[in-house]
Amino acid sequence: MSSRNQQLSEALQRTFGDRLKSCVVAAGEVTIEVAAADLLAVCQQLHDDETFAFEQMLDVCGIDYSEYKCTEWDTEVSTNTGFSRGVTPGANARLRFGDAPAYRNTDRPRFAAVYHLLSVRNNQRLRLRCYCDDDAMPVVPSVIDIWASVNWYEREAFDLYGILFEGHPDLRRILTDYGFVGHPFRKDFPLIGHVEMRYDPEQKRVIYQPVSIEPRVLVPRVIREDNRYIHDAPAAAGEADTDTPGADNA
Repeated sequence: MSSRNQQLSEALQRTFGDRLKSCVVAAGEVTIEVAAADLLAVCQQLHDDETFAFEQMLDVCGIDYSEYKCTEWDTEVSTNTGFSRGVTPGANARLRFGDAPAYRNTDRPRFAAVYHLLSVRNNQRLRLRCYCDDDAMPVVPSVIDIWASVNWYEREAFDLYGILFEGHPDLRRILTDYGFVGHPFRKDFPLIGHVEMRYDPEQKRVIYQPVSIEPRVLVPRVIREDNRYIHDAPAAAGEADTDTPGADNA
């Protein structure tokens, strides 16, 4: 742990006290967590206080924790015949539009917004995480009045995850098409999507129609170049192959 990160962590805990739900130094980075009710006050002080001087907001990311640490590919063993896990559905990858997802992670709220801050003056970086209190209607305050650069970042998190940023002056989609249904980075969004589009030569325009492909998850196999898995290998080492042309003249 670098002394710079340790000093930042101690300053954060000393300044914000109980308003920090957690403060962790790991992998050379400092990450703090605050409640949605304290987000604006904490962010304003992180921006204004010369001790921190985080004058730049580099990014805002949404996170869906509904399947956190829950995956059908998680394993500690392997076999010589391939991977059997993944054959039985264990995640929401096979969902179709209208299917009910099976959320299994219950140790934390489903949605969170993560902010990445930079202080050029102090040469410091900070990650701030804020969980949404309501899974059905995820809402956090917009920090656009503190960092104007979050305008498009918050729109992106809204578009992809459906997180609402209260106070944003123009919260609308930024990446998906007009009339897009749902939020594509949510874990319950079907990988095959809801609709497909094609050009109709008779109507001479692009039309949308229900998706026609079936959801599936490929099951990879591992082919090992190892004699232990070659059952037709010669019984004795150095045994001549009589079917090989010219073997008698060797």
